[in-house]
Amino acid sequence: MSQPRPTILVIDDEPQIRRFLRATLSTQEFLLLEAETAQDGLREAVSNPPDVVLLDLGLPDLDGMEVIRRLRQWTRVPIIILSARGQESDKVAALDLGADDYLTKPFGVPELMARIRVALRHGARTDGDAEPVFVSGELRVDLVKRDVTLGGSEIRLTPIEFKLLALLVKHAGKVVTQGQILKEVWGPGHDDQSHYLRVFVHQLRQKLEPMPAKPKFLITEAGVGYRLRQY
Repeated sequence: MSQPRPTILVIDDEPQIRRFLRATLSTQEFLLLEAETAQDGLREAVSNPPDVVLLDLGLPDLDGMEVIRRLRQWTRVPIIILSARGQESDKVAALDLGADDYLTKPFGVPELMARIRVALRHGARTDGDAEPVFVSGELRVDLVKRDVTLGGSEIRLTPIEFKLLALLVKHAGKVVTQGQILKEVWGPGHDDQSHYLRVFVHQLRQKLEPMPAKPKFLITEAGVGYRLRQY
């Protein structure tokens, strides 16, 4: 039997964006649900639970931030923000509230499809648990054995380096804010010590990246945080 088509719920009040997404996603074998208000989107999410939500922040009845809050009260469905708001503060706020990813309009189709594929992989996991072994190209991370290899060669990491990498592995493909990382790796009270994070990201790149100045795994989301890319 064929697998059911993944359901994508689009909550956006711009008709042209919905038309664009309808044309784009329908050719990718997705089932598309549409809502042009926050309330309609929340009702649709309850009556027809989607696999991924594409959410605009500038809705006519409720701000998209409130939609994230309400969805996160009862569902872990992946939420990708599609918004014209490009301020770092908006990105950080949305991600901290529970959004999984953030794309600024206008965006390219290949990047959108890549983000949706990542979201679907995360949505398929139970209770957000990461797979015990993460593989991305030549990078392999065994979270149980605490082994890291690159191209088959063992990479030795310090305890903090491994803790940082493991956190990014658990959220692979998703943007993890600087605040989240500092709290998880260094503990509460380190929110303003982002220099620690920059130092350890630099050290990880020196060990994991073929070209540390042009990283392929550890991607910086400027002013927001970091994302571990999965190939």
